[in-house]
Amino acid sequence: MAPIKTAWTRLIRFVAAETSQVHLGEPCDRWLDVGLAFHKKQTIKAYEIVGAALDPAAQVTNNVLTVQHLLPPLTREEIGVVRCLGLNYADHAAEAGLAKPQFPILFYKPPTALIGPDAPIKIPKVTQPVDKHLPDYEVELTIVIGKPAKDVSEEDALDYVLGYTGANDMSFRYHQMAVSQWGFSKGYDDATPIGPCIVSNNAIPDPQRLALKCVLNGKTVQDGSTADQIFTVRQTVAFLSQGTTLLPGSVIMTGTPKGVGFVKKPPLYLKNGDQVTVWVDGGIGSLVNDVIEEGKGGVKARL
Repeated sequence: MAPIKTAWTRLIRFVAAETSQVHLGEPCDRWLDVGLAFHKKQTIKAYEIVGAALDPAAQVTNNVLTVQHLLPPLTREEIGVVRCLGLNYADHAAEAGLAKPQFPILFYKPPTALIGPDAPIKIPKVTQPVDKHLPDYEVELTIVIGKPAKDVSEEDALDYVLGYTGANDMSFRYHQMAVSQWGFSKGYDDATPIGPCIVSNNAIPDPQRLALKCVLNGKTVQDGSTADQIFTVRQTVAFLSQGTTLLPGSVIMTGTPKGVGFVKKPPLYLKNGDQVTVWVDGGIGSLVNDVIEEGKGGVKARL
Protein backbone atom coordinates (compact mmCIF):
# COMPACT_ATOMS: atom_id res chain seq x y z
CA MET A 1 0.00 0.00 0.00
CA ALA A 2 1.45 3.34 -1.08
CA PRO A 3 1.56 6.30 1.35
CA ILE A 4 -1.06 9.02 0.95
CA LYS A 5 0.24 11.95 -1.11
CA THR A 6 -1.24 15.40 -0.59
CA ALA A 7 -0.74 18.57 -2.62
CA TRP A 8 -0.70 20.54 0.62
CA THR A 9 1.85 20.44 3.45
CA ARG A 10 -0.17 22.17 6.18
CA LEU A 11 -3.95 22.39 6.03
CA ILE A 12 -6.08 24.85 7.99
CA ARG A 13 -9.84 25.45 8.07
CA PHE A 14 -10.99 29.00 8.58
CA VAL A 15 -13.55 31.71 7.98
CA ALA A 16 -12.14 34.10 5.37
CA ALA A 17 -12.37 37.84 5.82
CA GLU A 18 -13.02 38.27 2.11
CA THR A 19 -16.06 35.97 1.93
CA SER A 20 -17.28 35.34 5.51
CA GLN A 21 -17.39 31.69 4.42
CA VAL A 22 -15.52 28.61 5.62
CA HIS A 23 -12.52 27.62 3.49
CA LEU A 24 -9.56 25.28 3.55
CA GLY A 25 -6.11 26.68 3.01
CA GLU A 26 -2.33 26.29 3.10
CA PRO A 27 -0.63 29.05 5.16
CA CYS A 28 1.44 31.26 2.85
CA ASP A 29 4.17 31.49 5.48
CA ARG A 30 5.48 27.94 5.76
CA TRP A 31 7.14 28.68 9.11
CA LEU A 32 4.25 30.49 10.79
CA ASP A 33 2.76 29.00 13.94
CA VAL A 34 -0.81 29.67 12.84
CA GLY A 35 -2.36 28.92 16.23
CA LEU A 36 -0.09 31.37 18.02
CA ALA A 37 -0.48 33.97 15.28
CA PHE A 38 -4.27 33.73 15.47
CA HIS A 39 -4.16 34.11 19.25
CA LYS A 40 -2.00 37.22 18.89
CA LYS A 41 -4.43 38.60 16.28
CA GLN A 42 -1.71 38.67 13.62
CA THR A 43 -2.65 38.67 9.95
CA ILE A 44 -2.65 35.16 8.49
CA LYS A 45 -2.75 34.65 4.73
CA ALA A 46 -3.48 31.29 3.15
CA TYR A 47 -3.62 29.83 -0.35
CA GLU A 48 -7.11 28.45 -0.83
CA ILE A 49 -7.40 24.67 -1.08
CA VAL A 50 -10.14 23.42 -3.39
CA GLY A 51 -11.61 20.07 -2.36
CA ALA A 52 -12.22 18.24 0.88
CA ALA A 53 -9.70 17.91 3.69
CA LEU A 54 -9.88 14.12 3.54
CA ASP A 55 -9.53 13.96 -0.25
CA PRO A 56 -5.87 13.55 -1.29
CA ALA A 57 -6.82 15.04 -4.66
CA ALA A 58 -7.57 18.43 -3.04
CA GLN A 59 -5.50 21.11 -4.78
CA VAL A 60 -3.74 24.24 -3.55
CA THR A 61 -4.66 27.28 -5.66
CA ASN A 62 -3.04 30.69 -6.10
CA ASN A 63 -6.06 32.41 -4.55
CA VAL A 64 -4.94 34.08 -1.32
CA LEU A 65 -7.43 34.57 1.50
CA THR A 66 -7.17 36.22 4.92
CA VAL A 67 -8.00 34.24 8.04
CA GLN A 68 -10.76 35.93 10.01
CA HIS A 69 -11.41 33.02 12.37
CA LEU A 70 -9.31 29.88 12.68
CA LEU A 71 -11.33 26.67 13.10
CA PRO A 72 -10.41 23.07 13.93
CA PRO A 73 -8.86 21.54 10.79
CA LEU A 74 -11.65 18.94 10.55
CA THR A 75 -15.35 19.23 11.40
CA ARG A 76 -16.91 17.05 14.06
CA GLU A 77 -18.80 15.24 11.30
CA GLU A 78 -15.59 14.47 9.39
CA ILE A 79 -13.91 13.12 12.52
CA GLY A 80 -16.76 10.94 13.70
CA VAL A 81 -14.83 8.87 16.23
CA VAL A 82 -12.07 10.04 18.56
CA ARG A 83 -9.81 7.27 19.83
CA CYS A 84 -7.37 8.05 22.63
CA LEU A 85 -4.47 6.22 24.25
CA GLY A 86 -3.87 6.43 27.97
CA LEU A 87 -0.59 5.98 29.79
CA ASN A 88 1.43 5.83 26.57
CA TYR A 89 4.63 7.58 27.69
CA ALA A 90 7.21 5.85 29.87
CA ASP A 91 7.99 9.03 31.82
CA HIS A 92 4.28 9.66 32.48
CA ALA A 93 3.76 6.09 33.72
CA ALA A 94 6.74 6.56 36.03
CA GLU A 95 5.49 9.85 37.50
CA ALA A 96 2.08 8.26 38.12
CA GLY A 97 3.69 5.25 39.79
CA LEU A 98 2.08 2.86 37.32
CA ALA A 99 3.52 -0.05 35.36
CA LYS A 100 3.90 0.28 31.61
CA PRO A 101 0.84 -1.29 29.94
CA GLN A 102 1.32 -4.48 27.92
CA PHE A 103 -1.26 -3.33 25.37
CA PRO A 104 -2.49 0.14 24.36
CA ILE A 105 -5.06 1.50 26.82
CA LEU A 106 -7.92 2.76 24.66
CA PHE A 107 -10.77 5.11 25.47
CA TYR A 108 -13.10 7.20 23.33
CA LYS A 109 -14.25 10.79 23.22
CA PRO A 110 -17.45 11.97 21.52
CA PRO A 111 -16.94 14.59 18.78
CA THR A 112 -19.02 17.01 20.88
CA ALA A 113 -15.98 17.29 23.17
CA LEU A 114 -13.87 18.94 20.46
CA ILE A 115 -13.14 22.65 20.17
CA GLY A 116 -10.65 24.65 18.13
CA PRO A 117 -7.94 27.27 18.51
CA ASP A 118 -8.74 30.04 20.99
CA ALA A 119 -12.12 28.53 21.88
CA PRO A 120 -12.74 28.38 25.64
CA ILE A 121 -12.21 25.10 27.47
CA LYS A 122 -15.42 24.60 29.41
CA ILE A 123 -15.33 23.07 32.88
CA PRO A 124 -18.91 21.82 33.37
CA LYS A 125 -20.78 22.15 36.63
CA VAL A 126 -20.56 18.37 37.20
CA THR A 127 -16.78 18.79 37.58
CA GLN A 128 -16.90 21.66 40.04
CA PRO A 129 -15.45 22.58 42.49
CA VAL A 130 -12.19 22.29 40.62
CA ASP A 131 -10.05 21.63 43.70
CA LYS A 132 -11.98 18.37 44.13
CA HIS A 133 -12.37 17.31 40.48
CA LEU A 134 -8.83 18.30 39.33
CA PRO A 135 -9.28 19.39 35.69
CA ASP A 136 -5.99 18.55 34.00
CA TYR A 137 -4.10 19.37 30.78
CA GLU A 138 -2.48 16.80 28.43
CA VAL A 139 -0.56 17.80 25.30
CA GLU A 140 -0.84 15.08 22.63
CA LEU A 141 0.32 14.29 19.11
CA THR A 142 -2.80 13.29 17.19
CA ILE A 143 -3.01 11.01 14.17
CA VAL A 144 -5.47 11.70 11.34
CA ILE A 145 -6.41 8.60 9.33
CA GLY A 146 -6.70 9.21 5.58
CA LYS A 147 -8.07 5.96 4.13
CA PRO A 148 -9.89 2.92 5.52
CA ALA A 149 -7.46 0.90 7.65
CA LYS A 150 -8.23 -2.62 8.79
CA ASP A 151 -5.82 -5.35 9.90
CA VAL A 152 -2.83 -3.29 8.79
CA SER A 153 0.73 -4.26 9.67
CA GLU A 154 3.14 -2.07 11.60
CA GLU A 155 5.28 -1.93 8.47
CA ASP A 156 2.41 -0.44 6.43
CA ALA A 157 0.69 1.54 9.19
CA LEU A 158 1.97 5.00 8.21
CA ASP A 159 0.61 4.52 4.68
CA TYR A 160 -2.88 5.03 6.12
CA VAL A 161 -2.03 8.30 7.90
CA LEU A 162 -3.18 11.51 6.19
CA GLY A 163 -1.28 13.67 8.64
CA TYR A 164 -0.88 14.84 12.20
CA THR A 165 -2.34 17.53 14.40
CA GLY A 166 -2.23 18.50 18.06
CA ALA A 167 -4.67 18.19 20.94
CA ASN A 168 -5.15 18.90 24.61
CA ASP A 169 -6.72 15.75 26.07
CA MET A 170 -8.50 17.49 28.92
CA SER A 171 -9.03 15.13 31.85
CA PHE A 172 -11.13 15.46 34.96
CA ARG A 173 -9.33 13.25 37.43
CA TYR A 174 -11.96 12.75 40.14
CA HIS A 175 -14.37 10.99 37.78
CA GLN A 176 -11.52 9.31 35.89
CA MET A 177 -10.13 7.62 39.00
CA ALA A 178 -13.56 6.70 40.37
CA VAL A 179 -14.25 4.12 37.64
CA SER A 180 -12.36 1.77 35.32
CA GLN A 181 -13.73 3.36 32.12
CA TRP A 182 -12.30 6.80 31.32
CA GLY A 183 -14.64 7.93 28.55
CA PHE A 184 -17.10 9.83 30.74
CA SER A 185 -14.42 11.82 32.57
CA LYS A 186 -12.69 12.80 29.31
CA GLY A 187 -15.70 13.38 27.08
CA TYR A 188 -17.42 16.53 28.36
CA ASP A 189 -18.76 18.99 25.80
CA ASP A 190 -16.46 21.73 24.50
CA ALA A 191 -13.46 20.69 26.59
CA THR A 192 -10.89 19.16 24.20
CA PRO A 193 -8.97 21.51 21.88
CA ILE A 194 -7.70 20.07 18.58
CA GLY A 195 -5.59 21.66 15.83
CA PRO A 196 -4.48 24.20 14.80
CA CYS A 197 -3.57 22.55 11.48
CA ILE A 198 -2.96 19.15 9.91
CA VAL A 199 0.60 18.55 8.77
CA SER A 200 0.80 16.08 5.91
CA ASN A 201 2.41 12.71 6.61
CA ASN A 202 4.79 13.59 3.76
CA ALA A 203 6.27 16.37 5.91
CA ILE A 204 6.67 14.20 9.04
CA PRO A 205 8.33 10.97 7.89
CA ASP A 206 9.18 9.95 11.47
CA PRO A 207 6.49 10.84 14.04
CA GLN A 208 8.68 9.46 16.84
CA ARG A 209 11.00 12.46 16.73
CA LEU A 210 8.64 15.28 17.70
CA ALA A 211 8.90 17.56 20.71
CA LEU A 212 5.73 18.61 22.53
CA LYS A 213 5.05 21.07 25.34
CA CYS A 214 2.28 22.42 27.54
CA VAL A 215 2.43 25.90 29.05
CA LEU A 216 0.04 26.98 31.81
CA ASN A 217 -0.26 30.70 32.50
CA GLY A 218 3.18 31.30 31.01
CA LYS A 219 4.94 28.45 32.85
CA THR A 220 6.07 25.27 31.06
CA VAL A 221 4.53 22.27 32.81
CA GLN A 222 5.15 19.57 30.18
CA ASP A 223 8.24 19.24 27.97
CA GLY A 224 8.58 15.88 26.26
CA SER A 225 9.22 13.94 23.08
CA THR A 226 7.27 11.33 21.14
CA ALA A 227 10.45 9.24 21.30
CA ASP A 228 9.28 8.30 24.81
CA GLN A 229 6.04 6.73 23.62
CA ILE A 230 5.50 3.17 24.79
CA PHE A 231 3.48 2.32 21.68
CA THR A 232 4.66 4.12 18.55
CA VAL A 233 2.38 5.59 15.92
CA ARG A 234 3.00 2.52 13.74
CA GLN A 235 2.16 0.16 16.60
CA THR A 236 -0.91 2.17 17.57
CA VAL A 237 -2.46 2.23 14.09
CA ALA A 238 -1.71 -1.46 13.55
CA PHE A 239 -3.12 -2.49 16.93
CA LEU A 240 -6.30 -0.41 16.73
CA SER A 241 -7.03 -1.63 13.20
CA GLN A 242 -7.15 -5.29 14.25
CA GLY A 243 -10.61 -6.49 13.23
CA THR A 244 -11.74 -2.84 13.22
CA THR A 245 -11.97 -0.40 10.33
CA LEU A 246 -10.46 2.99 11.06
CA LEU A 247 -12.38 5.27 8.71
CA PRO A 248 -10.96 8.36 6.99
CA GLY A 249 -11.16 11.30 9.37
CA SER A 250 -10.74 9.16 12.46
CA VAL A 251 -8.35 10.80 14.89
CA ILE A 252 -6.20 9.04 17.44
CA MET A 253 -4.75 10.97 20.37
CA THR A 254 -1.53 9.19 21.27
CA GLY A 255 -1.00 9.98 24.95
CA THR A 256 0.86 12.60 26.95
CA PRO A 257 4.35 12.95 28.47
CA LYS A 258 5.17 13.62 32.11
CA GLY A 259 4.23 16.81 33.90
CA VAL A 260 0.46 16.43 34.33
CA GLY A 261 -1.09 18.28 37.23
CA PHE A 262 -2.82 15.64 39.32
CA VAL A 263 0.42 13.86 40.33
CA LYS A 264 2.11 17.03 41.53
CA LYS A 265 2.36 17.77 45.24
CA PRO A 266 0.21 19.69 45.83
CA PRO A 267 -1.92 18.88 42.76
CA LEU A 268 -2.03 21.46 39.99
CA TYR A 269 -5.48 21.90 38.44
CA LEU A 270 -7.12 24.20 35.93
CA LYS A 271 -9.51 26.90 37.05
CA ASN A 272 -11.56 29.77 35.71
CA GLY A 273 -9.35 32.36 34.01
CA ASP A 274 -6.36 30.07 33.33
CA GLN A 275 -4.77 29.94 29.90
CA VAL A 276 -3.35 26.70 28.49
CA THR A 277 -1.07 26.44 25.46
CA VAL A 278 -0.13 23.08 23.97
CA TRP A 279 2.52 22.95 21.23
CA VAL A 280 3.60 20.10 18.96
CA ASP A 281 6.68 20.11 16.74
CA GLY A 282 6.85 19.37 13.02
CA GLY A 283 4.98 22.51 11.94
CA ILE A 284 1.81 21.61 13.87
CA GLY A 285 2.19 24.53 16.26
CA SER A 286 0.17 25.89 19.16
CA LEU A 287 -3.33 25.64 20.57
CA VAL A 288 -4.06 28.49 22.96
CA ASN A 289 -7.24 28.16 25.03
CA ASP A 290 -8.65 30.00 28.02
CA VAL A 291 -10.42 28.06 30.76
CA ILE A 292 -13.91 28.91 31.96
CA GLU A 293 -16.00 27.28 34.65
CA GLU A 294 -19.59 26.84 33.54
CA GLY A 295 -21.77 29.47 35.16
CA LYS A 296 -18.93 31.98 35.40
CA GLY A 297 -19.14 33.49 31.90
CA GLY A 298 -17.53 32.79 28.52
CA VAL A 299 -18.50 32.36 24.90
CA LYS A 300 -19.67 29.45 22.80
CA ALA A 301 -17.08 27.47 20.85
CA ARG A 302 -16.90 28.02 17.07
CA LEU A 303 -16.90 24.82 15.02
